[in-house]
Amino acid sequence: MTAQGHPHGVGELCEAGMSLYTHTLREGRVLRRDTAPTPCLEAYGLLHPDGEDPQWLRPVPPAIALPGLLKAIEQDIVQRRSQEAKLADTFASLMALDAERAAVPNAPLIGVLLGLRRINDAIAEATAESCSELLTIQPGPARPASLLATSLPREQELLSRGGRMRTLYQHTSRHSPAVLAHYEELDGDVQVRTLDEVTERLVMLDRTVAFIPANQDRTVALEIRHPALISYLATTFERLWRLATPMFPLDLGEEPSPGGVTTRQRTIATLLTEGHTDAVIAERLGVNIRTVRVHIAKLATTLGSDSRAQLGYLIARSGILDEEA
Repeated sequence: MTAQGHPHGVGELCEAGMSLYTHTLREGRVLRRDTAPTPCLEAYGLLHPDGEDPQWLRPVPPAIALPGLLKAIEQDIVQRRSQEAKLADTFASLMALDAERAAVPNAPLIGVLLGLRRINDAIAEATAESCSELLTIQPGPARPASLLATSLPREQELLSRGGRMRTLYQHTSRHSPAVLAHYEELDGDVQVRTLDEVTERLVMLDRTVAFIPANQDRTVALEIRHPALISYLATTFERLWRLATPMFPLDLGEEPSPGGVTTRQRTIATLLTEGHTDAVIAERLGVNIRTVRVHIAKLATTLGSDSRAQLGYLIARSGILDEEA
């Protein structure tokens, strides 16, 4: 309990109030205007109005005032205990919520890396901390020897710690001297396979962190540590890996199927039946348009087609797409 403009508790009678109360007990009364600086006296029941003249206040005997003050303190204690119980109930749910939040790692599950240098540094740091596996997907033309050389030391360190490497390229990299020389220089468990089409670039380490491009020129990347997304990317890699053709250490080449159609020609046949132009097919497979047209011509010869329209019909009828499935 406090008096307005005169803040202190019931059991904390101020010095000015005590002095005026003592004076009033001696004199028997006090003018109301003289109590303006100490409103606590009337508020706490130590003074009461004079019945004959309201301008005056008379003191309440201490023996009567004290029990009233003690009762007010008891009521204040009861009220505070009630508030304490309510606060405990309220904060119980808040503490449970905070415990759930604390169980979530402080590190962000998806981070944004800006600039090639920051991206390469983050990959290098993750590689230095890894010990079991490096999975990569490298789309497009074969990487130049200068770029491959920058990753050689950290890849070899991972292999020396007992890790393994698996890399997916497009078929266009199969006969790249720089790519082959790079993997021949590494000492450890290294495997490389190729496909006609692969996803965008991917670097995954120990199946705990992955890096993927976030824009077209690959100057922005996402650093992913979300378990569900890591699992999704790893599953995608494994499915592509099973469909891919070994390149290193064993190069099986591009063997034709019993029907005389190669794996690449079946891929082109699929894209043809989907209605894609030669230019789109060339872009998706990472080859020039002339190479695509050479394969289409070989398909036409194999299937006995005289026109583009007839070729689509013969592809569907031949069953070569079923062989791919």
